[in-house]
Amino acid sequence: MAGRNERLVTVFGGSGFVGRHAVRALAKRGYRIRVAVRRPDLAGHLQTMGTVGQIHAVQANLRYPESVAAALKGADAAVNLVGILAETGRQSFAAVQREGAATIARYCAQKDISSLVQLSAIGADDDSSSDYATSKAAGEAAILSAVPGAVILRPSIVFGAEDRFFNLFAGLAQFAPALPLIGGGHTRFQPVFVGDVAEVIARAVDGQARPGCIYELGGPDICSFRALLEVMMQEIGRQRLLVPLPFALARLIALFLQMLPKPFLTVDQVRLLEKDNIVGEAAHAEGRTIEGLGIAPTAMAAVLPSYLWRYRKGGQFAAMPR
Repeated sequence: MAGRNERLVTVFGGSGFVGRHAVRALAKRGYRIRVAVRRPDLAGHLQTMGTVGQIHAVQANLRYPESVAAALKGADAAVNLVGILAETGRQSFAAVQREGAATIARYCAQKDISSLVQLSAIGADDDSSSDYATSKAAGEAAILSAVPGAVILRPSIVFGAEDRFFNLFAGLAQFAPALPLIGGGHTRFQPVFVGDVAEVIARAVDGQARPGCIYELGGPDICSFRALLEVMMQEIGRQRLLVPLPFALARLIALFLQMLPKPFLTVDQVRLLEKDNIVGEAAHAEGRTIEGLGIAPTAMAAVLPSYLWRYRKGGQFAAMPR
């Protein structure tokens, strides 16, 4: 553990998948960390990532500005990791990813907090047909308008032990005879390891990223949707039929699935899949990548076996098919 750093970093959404890794990376550098979450009573596990008193959870909800202001009191830096993949009740894309980001940025500007890191996503675009993508783009614009020196991070699919991609499809493969290939499975992704994303966040807080810059984060492997499912099935030792599902039919099915309490698929997610989710040529050329920050990205093969084993028929020590 690094020596104590007197700088205080407020991490919004610090108890989530990316958040817990970001908190660990910041704690190793010795920062004091205030984790701002809706349910601080469920964030106690984060305290073990640092020394006594180094990490403290507080209640904050981006829909309530006064709680955001309180969470930023006395902070030297802020990180916003709050995001949703599907809308539920009052947790809409506009409220969380557009207005929520704007609220954080506004109070950072008022409190002279110039070090702000915003987690967005590859595909954020004002002209997208996806509400998720347009809300992410609006959040970015609000952040940079209020805090011009903020750093925006756009990852592709983030993978790791608690991810929402490989775990989802591996879980389905345990009982489903077939898996859907939305849009034929041709959409390309560049999965990035959550530990690498956390390291990028920490380096941005350190001041190693270019102020006002939008970074695109991808791992060393570019794979189609079909290839990712094949990698997953190979890892868990289960073969399932991959059924191509045209985008039009996928949207129709998603129309009904999104009515479920925890939808497997929404129309908005289908729209996202209509475009590749990889680091752009401009980002590579300008060094706005994970490699540009001096990090060698981790391959899927180095991490997937560490957590997908639980979906094998015989568990961790089951013999894998050759």
